[in-house]
Amino acid sequence: MNRFEQAAGRLMVALDYPTAERARELIKTLEGIPCYMKVGMQLYYSAGPDFVRELKERGYSVFLDLKMHDIPNTVKNGAYSLTSLGVDMFNVHAAGGLKMMKAAKEGVMEALSASPSLKQPILIGVTQLTSTDQKMLNQELGIPGTVEESVVCYASLTKEAGLDGVVASPLEVRAIKETCGQDFKTVTPGIRPAGSAVGDQSRTLTPLEAMKQGTDYIVVGRPIITAPSPRDAALQIIEEMKQAW
Repeated sequence: MNRFEQAAGRLMVALDYPTAERARELIKTLEGIPCYMKVGMQLYYSAGPDFVRELKERGYSVFLDLKMHDIPNTVKNGAYSLTSLGVDMFNVHAAGGLKMMKAAKEGVMEALSASPSLKQPILIGVTQLTSTDQKMLNQELGIPGTVEESVVCYASLTKEAGLDGVVASPLEVRAIKETCGQDFKTVTPGIRPAGSAVGDQSRTLTPLEAMKQGTDYIVVGRPIITAPSPRDAALQIIEEMKQAW
């Protein structure tokens, strides 16, 4: 694997579209770039599991970003279904607690036991959304302390539950790795190339800055999908990621 493929495999392109048809237009534009594809709520609720299967048939790794947060048994059953679907990564909300996250892991392992040919997905916990700032954390969510303290607390809980990593802003990556170990994976949204709009994100870094923090994957949506040339935007981000090495 060359440096381009290595960097591209750590770029997750957020397919933030309302329909599969719109998403396919971007996929055609990005053809040949071996990036991850992230399918979120909007697209999954519209296109369903068949679109995930289509992405897998095209050879893409898929991060299904549904942020499950429910009672343990419901999340366990959901994890069973998503593992059976063949996704490469999916997530649950760490705020659901230790028992819920352990149940998600149980659902994964039961699906693998039922179908040994399946690949074990990376299972991660969501800490604090990148739209959460200090005021929101303390005054609206009622959580004391700093955002970083809350994120690291959730990351520690996620590791205790036996999950593989967390979703967090790139600003917290070093603290997470120091607490949970370098092998504990971090997936970081809130990535904004220099000069692009921050939008509704509160805690952001550039692709190069995020990679230098030691993150494992970066998630990029609007800076690619709204660019005049999404392919050029993606290639520029990959080139910037390569500079971290």
